[in-house]
Amino acid sequence: MPDFLMATDDPEMQQYFREIAEFMVDEFAIGYPEAVARVNEAFKDQEFAPYPDIICHELPEHWAYGLYYGDVPYWDEEADRSTWTARPAPDPASPSWTVR
Repeated sequence: MPDFLMATDDPEMQQYFREIAEFMVDEFAIGYPEAVARVNEAFKDQEFAPYPDIICHELPEHWAYGLYYGDVPYWDEEADRSTWTARPAPDPASPSWTVR
């Protein structure tokens, strides 16, 4: 089973989604399985064109912040994120968890 549930078999798009997940792992100190589940939960029902799909007009970190925090109050790199609250991870029984 592939890590990502989105309708794309383009290797470059798969890499783009992997970069979103890897950013979450590095930035938010969550495990790769949770990061993949967050990506899957958000995009699982969408189809994507080969790279660069329209989603690629934003850097992976843009999507990572939204998937982790929900509404991002501001995008300043130096923002104090200590008061921001992470969204809950997808339900453990969800099919979005493709990596164990």
